[in-house]
Amino acid sequence: MMQSIEIHIETLLRRHPELAPTAPAIRETIETILAAFRAGNTLFCCGNGGSAADADHICGEFLKGFLLRRELPAAEQKRFTERFGAEGSELAGKLQRGLRSVSLLSHPGFTSAFCNDVDPYLVYAQQLYALGRNGDVLLGISTGGGAVNVKYAEMAAKMMGIRTILLTGNRHGACEKYADTVIAVPDSETYRIQELHLPVYHTVCAAVEDAMFGGEER
Repeated sequence: MMQSIEIHIETLLRRHPELAPTAPAIRETIETILAAFRAGNTLFCCGNGGSAADADHICGEFLKGFLLRRELPAAEQKRFTERFGAEGSELAGKLQRGLRSVSLLSHPGFTSAFCNDVDPYLVYAQQLYALGRNGDVLLGISTGGGAVNVKYAEMAAKMMGIRTILLTGNRHGACEKYADTVIAVPDSETYRIQELHLPVYHTVCAAVEDAMFGGEER
């Protein structure tokens, strides 16, 4: 497993050598998320603006195949066929194994109500408090490191035994105080930080997927 993780990190650094200082944090992030998935736990993601789109993107890569097909095991496909016949066989042939990932941007009904009735800064913290469990992981994205809603989600995570990862830039905002792992890419301009976040989280997604499913499909 460790060799596979190192290969993915080395590939990233060949393409983006400026990210070399972040390698230990990226490695720790991969190991943290992988351990959570293997234990049947959930990854929660959140951010604002472009980082909100990144949070959705990350969950999308985990919920279905990213670089690998992740076909259902033959025994599971057989169960679908035995119960539903030809339709079950077709369904099982298209379904993919996913990893438990929840974007905290994905509940607009709740979000609009909670922002209106309670406090917009707490929408992520409230969802995490309702859905999260000890052993889960929170990945918060804040280019400036000071997003108040991400910070409050991290604080809630601390109270629940949920490990926290922060994906940020080099401005060292308040969110860093509450993160167990900080991936701080070396830039202070928002759009350039976001440009570096993409290859970082793609590497994390690829390495985790490879460790979970690669040995079966190669």
